[in-house]
Amino acid sequence: MRRELHAEWTKLRTVAAPGLLLLGAVVLTVAGSAVAAAVMTCPSAGCGQDAARISLFGVQIGQGLVALLAVVAVCGEYGTGMIRTSLTAMPRRIAGLAVRAGLLAGLTAAAGTVAVLGSVLAGRLLLPGNGFTPEHGHPPLSLLDGPTLRAAAGSVLYLVLVALISLGVATAVRDSAAATGAVLGLLYLFPLVVLMVRNQDLQLMLWRLSPMNAGLAVQATTSLPSMLIGPWAGLGVVAAWAAAALVGGGLLLRSRDA
Repeated sequence: MRRELHAEWTKLRTVAAPGLLLLGAVVLTVAGSAVAAAVMTCPSAGCGQDAARISLFGVQIGQGLVALLAVVAVCGEYGTGMIRTSLTAMPRRIAGLAVRAGLLAGLTAAAGTVAVLGSVLAGRLLLPGNGFTPEHGHPPLSLLDGPTLRAAAGSVLYLVLVALISLGVATAVRDSAAATGAVLGLLYLFPLVVLMVRNQDLQLMLWRLSPMNAGLAVQATTSLPSMLIGPWAGLGVVAAWAAAALVGGGLLLRSRDA
């Protein structure tokens, strides 16, 4: 595995796109969270707002660039034809995919941690000015608070799983435009399609299967009994999507020519 690890790391660090996408994901996540914290208000006690979830809103924006990171990492080789050289040098295709998944997961976790910490800090600084005060039942955000820590850590895990879903889809599709459309559609369009379903039972089932709806439930720190899916159960749904994408992509990678 050392050979595959060295090769994949060399490919990732010698092109500019992955670094720029990771930086962009951090910036967009923190900026989106700061904007959300700046515009949301809690004018009175019991306003019903979830301060932790507001401060992590930017994850919904940053996940798009995380998804693109995996697409670029995979489809760039197919676009230039370098995939033939890679497969010749590393004939163990599944091992190569596993190493690539590990590297992407590690890089996404590092960038996601920075982004989430910045988002929580933005919420801690901005929300009190909009009424999220101890008097209204909202103490300052702190990672020492169990639910807030779970929301923050879960958001990082969610971003990692999004990267793995994208990796699996890109490996299966091999075309950057198609892979980007498929992953972004799954993240952003699927929840909109669910709202158009009239059958309530079917709508509920699809809502629970939506990666973004289910996965971001981990950010909730209030009104947990009334949620349609629990925080960790929702993250489990995203993990199942990631596993399915990686298995499907791995099987196709192993069975067909470059």
